[in-house]
Amino acid sequence: MGTLVTSRDIGHAALGAMRRELSDFANFLPPYRMVSLSGGGKVRKVHPLEPGPAGDAARGAAMLAGRFTLAGETLSVARGESIWTQPAPSRAFAERLHSFEWLPDMLAVRDANAQEAALVCIDDWLSWFGTWNSFAWSPAILAKRLRIWLQVLPLLEIGDDRNARDARLKSLVRQTIRLRRAMSLLPASASRVDAAITLMAAAISLELGTKMLKSAERLLAADLKAQVLPDGGHISRTPLVSAQILAALVQLDALAGSQSVQLNTEISRAMDRLAGAVRFFRMGPKGLASFHGGGEGSTRLIETAMRGREKVKPFNIAPHSGYHRAEAGGSVVILDAAGPAKGAHGINAHASALSFEFAPPGGRLIVNCGWNDDQPPGWREAVRATAAHTALTLEETSSARLLKPHWQRRLLGDRFQQGPDPVRARRNEEDVGVWLEASHDGYRSQFGVGIRRRLFLAVDGGDLRGEDGIYRPVEDGPPDDPEKLLRFAIRFHLHPGVKASLSRDSLSALLVLPNGDGWRFRTDGGPVRLERSVYLAGGAPPVRSTQLVIAGEAESYGGGDRPPNRVRWAFQRLGRVGGA
Repeated sequence: MGTLVTSRDIGHAALGAMRRELSDFANFLPPYRMVSLSGGGKVRKVHPLEPGPAGDAARGAAMLAGRFTLAGETLSVARGESIWTQPAPSRAFAERLHSFEWLPDMLAVRDANAQEAALVCIDDWLSWFGTWNSFAWSPAILAKRLRIWLQVLPLLEIGDDRNARDARLKSLVRQTIRLRRAMSLLPASASRVDAAITLMAAAISLELGTKMLKSAERLLAADLKAQVLPDGGHISRTPLVSAQILAALVQLDALAGSQSVQLNTEISRAMDRLAGAVRFFRMGPKGLASFHGGGEGSTRLIETAMRGREKVKPFNIAPHSGYHRAEAGGSVVILDAAGPAKGAHGINAHASALSFEFAPPGGRLIVNCGWNDDQPPGWREAVRATAAHTALTLEETSSARLLKPHWQRRLLGDRFQQGPDPVRARRNEEDVGVWLEASHDGYRSQFGVGIRRRLFLAVDGGDLRGEDGIYRPVEDGPPDDPEKLLRFAIRFHLHPGVKASLSRDSLSALLVLPNGDGWRFRTDGGPVRLERSVYLAGGAPPVRSTQLVIAGEAESYGGGDRPPNRVRWAFQRLGRVGGA
């Protein structure tokens, strides 16, 4: 097991917490705010930022009726009351509320009252929190809110009350100034890239001058250079983050082009690399592979991200991000061939080493449980475990260990303390298909064994074969108790749209995709069980699904090359066996 948390991490986190406390205290004082948040001048002309993905009208209608559902929690507001006077059911709910990420949902409602209600929410927020609030004005939340407000600038300028219109625009300037001053308070993570993009967009949109624009551009270029890996993946190893950053940069590029602003070459290079990664992580025509806290992503998000870059050159190895991709006959398999990201980038990481997702032409077949920020928070820790992935689990433990819930976790966040190290991977491409092989030592320190997985995708895409092995490294010598057996379970989580039925001997299963395509699962590892699973990568609420489970006991002194320490399995296409 490799250590993912060091004394340096603790020191940086403690220093960051102290700096945030000092900043909040200083901004609590009106004289300091008067000086620190002034200087933007009056906004004379505005240029809206391109809107993000279209909102959900059904959720917007619920909000107009007083039911706000955010981060898996619901808060009901009586008619005539303000959402801002109600206690939030959770911190995650409050973060989403103050970020205004729900505003596009409300504006998606085809009702004359929707715009009026949206303006009431904005003006109420300004009344309660427009001067200062340490939570609502924290840089990560502020950046999200500022971007949404920039996208709905025409809305902020309507209404008969000129003072209200001026107050909204004045607040945009103050929030931009605060964001610029608070950038250094953000950890070096995707949230800082998001904030830098928003800062630069605000500088262009509100015409805040060359000094603000160049400062934002330097910050953005530096963070992109540090966080976007050479293969285009984000350093967090989350596929969805690459798509989100690229989509935001595409919108920024469009805004800059409309105002004849030339973007830094580092920004343009990052966009090209990110486009390659988004292409790499796509599972067929819709959605991304779900790894490390990211879900499928919306079709509109991916379309925005890839706009003008649809013909990006494909590749099948992302060595810096730690993934392998095999594609044949319209089938795609993506293998997680690395451990969790380190430092602040691992806050959303999963114990998913050697897990994979598989999508033939008929749709997703094998998935991980995944995650989506709209899901109830009670699911978060559970789906980070190895058992929530298509992988081998030993003794019902994960290949990576989260920090225990004490002071370190409160300081550092929900990151992993230890992870599989090293994870080794290689591939071999032949005329008959592609071979992938990877191994990790995530269970070595606790159980004395390593894990190996081999995958083969045939050239026609209709045959995916695999082999999982549990072996004791030769250099470790014999275990203390050679007779000890280790319980294992190999899980294959099925997409909710897949129907599964076991054969009579329980050594195979018939799987039918929504379009009627049939697949046969076979194994030599003993009986297969059908168990309940859950899918969260597609969005809230959680969707019930099914998983195939092969369970057994391995020898603690095995070499992983014969039963019971070796289990072979295969997914083979049958053709059309059901109705579409």
